Amino acid sequence: MQNAEKVSARRSTIEGWTEALAESTGSPGGGAAAGVMLAIAHSLTSMVAGYTEANGALGGELESLHARAVAGREAALRLADQDAVASESFGSAFRLQRGEGRDEAIRSASVEAARASAAVGKQGADAVGDLEWLARHGKPALVADIAVACGALRAAIAGARANVSFDLGSLTSSGESLDEVRERHPVLWETVQELDGVLERIDRLSREVEGRATPTT
Repeated sequence: MQNAEKVSARRSTIEGWTEALAESTGSPGGGAAAGVMLAIAHSLTSMVAGYTEANGALGGELESLHARAVAGREAALRLADQDAVASESFGSAFRLQRGEGRDEAIRSASVEAARASAAVGKQGADAVGDLEWLARHGKPALVADIAVACGALRAAIAGARANVSFDLGSLTSSGESLDEVRERHPVLWETVQELDGVLERIDRLSREVEGRATPTT
C-alpha cells in the first residue's frame, strides 16, 4: 500500500495526484479517478447552489442541497482514497504465487474493490436529483457549469459501474462461476443494473441542459 499512502485525493495537489495516477501502479487507478470526478461534480453543484437565490420552500431546498454538495465533495475524496487502497490490495492478490492462499486473497480483494466502487456509484446516484433541481431552479447564467457537473457525474458513475462489474468478474479467477458470483453477492450484482438506470437518467438531464447551453441558429 506504499503508493496509496504516498498520495491522497484529500491532501495531495492536483499535479501530484494526477502524476501518481499516470504511473503504472494501479493505485490510484480508475476507481479512485471516478471518486475524484464525483468530487468535481459535487464541487460544481455547490458552486452553482451558492450563486442561486430562492425564497420560501425553494430556499429551504436550496440550503439543504448546498449542504449535501459540500459534504458530498469531502465524502467523495475519502472514497477515492479508499478505492486506491483497495486497488493496491487487488493488484497484490493477483501478484501472489499460485498456491493455497492466492484464490482466497483474490476473492477478498475483488469483493473489497467492488464495494469501494459501488460506494462511489451509489453516492453519485444520490447526487443526480440535486443537479436536476439546479437545472430547473438554478441561476440560468450557470447552465454551462451544470452541464460540466453532469459530465463529471456521468464519468464517476460510469467508472464505478465498470469497476464493480470487472471486480465481480475477477472472482471467476478464483474458481467461481458467474452464477455463483451473482448468488453470493446479490447487492453488488444488482448495483451494476441500478447504475445502468442512473446513467440513462443523467443522459436525459445532460441532453436537456446542453440544449439550453448551446445557442440556437
